[in-house]
Amino acid sequence: MHSNKTNLLVLYEDNHIIIINKRVGDIVQGDKTGDKPLSEVVKEYIADKYQKPGKVFLGVVHRLDRPTSGIVIFAKTSKALERLNKMLREKSIVKTYWAVVKNTPTNKKDTLIHYLKKNPKNNKSTAFKNEIDGSKKAILHYTLLQELENYTLLEIDLETGRHHQIRCQLASIGSVIKGDLKYGSKRSNKDGGIHLHAKKIQFIHPVSKEKININAAAPNDAIWNALKV
Repeated sequence: MHSNKTNLLVLYEDNHIIIINKRVGDIVQGDKTGDKPLSEVVKEYIADKYQKPGKVFLGVVHRLDRPTSGIVIFAKTSKALERLNKMLREKSIVKTYWAVVKNTPTNKKDTLIHYLKKNPKNNKSTAFKNEIDGSKKAILHYTLLQELENYTLLEIDLETGRHHQIRCQLASIGSVIKGDLKYGSKRSNKDGGIHLHAKKIQFIHPVSKEKININAAAPNDAIWNALKV
């Protein structure tokens, strides 16, 4: 994993929060793989940058799937963590994603509503048209931004935050995300990632109350680079 501190792509930082552009393959929080999580790398960066002795506080506000890239917010104070968690619950943090999909959806713009049920055994969600036992309602809105020769770029706004929501809902309409073997892609990407990127985030700063508007560059690869948006 990335132990080199200069590898961290910091998009924004102040006394209360730090926002990172996560690379494909980084895990946000420790899991059973035992791989070094991004949260630890950020802690090391803070300790190093500010010469902090002792333990560094870092709160994980939200996660991104390991094969996904893009914006991740961490809290540097417990006050910021508490307020950001509340803002997430109240849906006052607006997140926008980009997804490169294999099959162009029928509609250029649409709202998808499904009921997702997570299977912890294979860490996968299944989408249902109607509510079933143990399922959770999932809503997203997408807009077609650009069509390439073999792929299509969609911009996605999430209304709910379910497990693998974008991956599962897009696959269920036949628009599988490039490289997403778990949800039906024929081929994997070289880096083991998928073409899903947390592109933009907007919210009111939990402490200073200023407007924060962050835009994260997509990873450097042939497909992302071919997009003219």
